[in-house]
Amino acid sequence: MAAMLAFAGNSLLCRWALRETAIDPASFAVVRLVSGAAALALLVRPCGVTGQDGNWRSAIALFAYAAAFSFAYVQLSAAVGALLLFGVVQLTMVLCGLVAGDRVTGSHVAGLSAALAGFYVLLFAQGGANYGGLWAQVLMAAAGVAWGVYSILGRQSTHAKALTRGNFIRAAALSATLLPMVVRQWQWDPLGLALATASGALTSGAGYVVWYSVTPRLRAIQASTVQLSVPLITAVAGILFLQENLVVNQVFGGLLILGGIALTFKH
Repeated sequence: MAAMLAFAGNSLLCRWALRETAIDPASFAVVRLVSGAAALALLVRPCGVTGQDGNWRSAIALFAYAAAFSFAYVQLSAAVGALLLFGVVQLTMVLCGLVAGDRVTGSHVAGLSAALAGFYVLLFAQGGANYGGLWAQVLMAAAGVAWGVYSILGRQSTHAKALTRGNFIRAAALSATLLPMVVRQWQWDPLGLALATASGALTSGAGYVVWYSVTPRLRAIQASTVQLSVPLITAVAGILFLQENLVVNQVFGGLLILGGIALTFKH
């Protein structure tokens, strides 16, 4: 649950920063990755085990996710962005799990079906929200594929802290490709910088360590389904902190998602 709260926090912090401050999406992504790498470099020691201090495949997926995520949230609302993101994450991880030969039971199928039904009910409840343009939706879908791949690669981890540290350091290096855009668009904004730093060091760096520590114990279908709780958490946070309205569909959709997640953990 801590990881899911962190994921929802990323959506809220990014949308808040891009809507209410002067920071641009390229700068947000760079600061997020660099601050996450810096925090993890200070707090986590390399494990010294070959292949467990990060890798370029995971780093590329992490960078692609962070960059696409930031640019998509220029137009998308926090809740809708989370809905699109984790819907695609769900599809990506389930397909990867099936290709890899994960055993799927009846309770897994029932849980996935219930969670997906809840996802679409929640999506319908957000019908009046800002869905942005097609380009923003495509970017968020791309972020979902990248995050799904990153999560799948994390299932091989036995040293979650060191692996996340190494991945963030590599992704921060890759973020240098965004610097020309940063130079063109950068506007010094203390609040925007603070929100991007919090997203990197707290809800990303710390949250991803927690996520990588549990994914090796989950089947792909479980790891993907549990992430469908994030749009629900984001919607609730939007009600509490962004004064969005609560509707019956949100409650019903949320219950379906939570019930579906519970079913995927039955053996």
